[in-house]
Amino acid sequence: MQLEGSCYCGAVRFSCEAYAPVPYLRCYCSICRKTGGGGGYAINLGARAAGLKVSGSENISVFHAVIDGEQSPAERRFCSKCGSALWVQDPRWPDLLHPFASAIDTELPQPPEHIHIMLSAKPGWVRVDDSGSEDRFDAYPPDSLEDWHRRHKVLSGD
Repeated sequence: MQLEGSCYCGAVRFSCEAYAPVPYLRCYCSICRKTGGGGGYAINLGARAAGLKVSGSENISVFHAVIDGEQSPAERRFCSKCGSALWVQDPRWPDLLHPFASAIDTELPQPPEHIHIMLSAKPGWVRVDDSGSEDRFDAYPPDSLEDWHRRHKVLSGD
């Protein structure tokens, strides 16, 4: 699925081809929550890095989070003018790109369910809005983005 995205102020615009375009995975880790979350969580999508097209790249800054005392190689891109989180890319998986659903302007598919992850990092003020039937994990779930999309028959290109 072709995705079009931008920052809040419009200084950065981008497009990419998503293989995992359904915004189902709500991450409550402190990194996602503080750098790009709203409502106490952030939602990343799965895309192919090769198809990324960017205008306004001079307005992009990069942040490397510190995990367990070490700088992560993962690069969180954000707009240096308005601070909008745009995407995450990790050189360990150079073919992949993970846009933040919050930066996507294209209408995204409605997820059949939400999965709540990294709940061990969720602060007390954050309310997990679900009916109690959605899967919850203190850390990562067993399925990858691709596995979940394939299981629900929403993997783009399948």
